[in-house]
Amino acid sequence: MDKEQLLAELHFKAVRSSGPGGQHANKTATKVELSFKVDASEGLSEEEKARIHKRLSNRITKEGMLKMQCEESRSQHTNRELVTESFLKEIQDALKKKKVRKKTKPTKASKIRRLKQKKQKSEIKANRKNPLK
Repeated sequence: MDKEQLLAELHFKAVRSSGPGGQHANKTATKVELSFKVDASEGLSEEEKARIHKRLSNRITKEGMLKMQCEESRSQHTNRELVTESFLKEIQDALKKKKVRKKTKPTKASKIRRLKQKKQKSEIKANRKNPLK
């Protein structure tokens, strides 16, 4: 993954943000939408592209565009930085390989403890029975 190449391939679009803000929000386009064409990226290998498609499938459109947006701040510049940070974090998380779980066996002491508890429980239940039957 080439970070500089990915940042160069990003496309930003500023649109009007929703929510409170009065005249300022009505006049300015502070919400930033980021779009990134995963398949056309030269900063990712084919294996990385496949992994991104698999892990971020809910964020990728039918055309293969990864879309993200940010409208947290009243500043377009700040929103652009925030959405870029969020994009890089999502990509890095998608590219991380999951750790393989190592199978473990129960210890001898834990087996003995379990059997001891089972025996105690069965004795308690046996004592509940009516001795006349």
